[in-house]
Amino acid sequence: MATILLIHGAYQGGWIWTRVAARLRAAGHHVLAPSLDGCAERAHALRPGITTESHAAEMAGLLFHEDLREVVLVGTSTGGMVMARTAELAPDRVGRLVFADALALLDGEALPDIVQRRNFIRTDLSTGPTPEDMQGRLFAGLDAETRAWTIARCTLHPVACMEAKVALPRFWSMPWRASVIWCRRSANPPVAHQRRAAETLKAAWHELDTGHYPMLTEPERLAALIEQG
Repeated sequence: MATILLIHGAYQGGWIWTRVAARLRAAGHHVLAPSLDGCAERAHALRPGITTESHAAEMAGLLFHEDLREVVLVGTSTGGMVMARTAELAPDRVGRLVFADALALLDGEALPDIVQRRNFIRTDLSTGPTPEDMQGRLFAGLDAETRAWTIARCTLHPVACMEAKVALPRFWSMPWRASVIWCRRSANPPVAHQRRAAETLKAAWHELDTGHYPMLTEPERLAALIEQG
């Protein structure tokens, strides 16, 4: 059985993986789904200095302190950025990478280079969609019950993660076992961006006929793809 670390995206927390984690644990896997620094139940700790790289250092530290090896790292949305840096920091502890409709930036790229965000709130420390944007666009594809459950748990995201250039000086030149899962009904990250990652990494390519939140809409199929690799 595998050890699997699920890394959430912006405005989310470990809670976003609840349905997938339950299925993976039922299959006997050891699953970790932490909330990143400054996110979800850790939003009270929001402060300057939280970046993609600090999130990744936190995840690499988790792998070290738990002495985990051959770990399957799964990142979704901006969690793909965190996952890539985590892998770069702790390559000897990584068995496989899964980009689940995830951003896969090159060294020196920033999220606005790939995704044009709109209708968002910005403070000195955080950023995120307005409640109206969450309801009418971001989570519009979810059923009403799941949409309400999700919106109730969303938090603003540390702003540097959404605006600063990422530091990945070695990741793209290192050998990885990887897979990319593209969600056909998702506008972002663009399919060309995800194809670039798959081609560069020589990764397996999978598709799900769903939107950007497959862990909510297709948890069984997503769990199966995570297991499959």
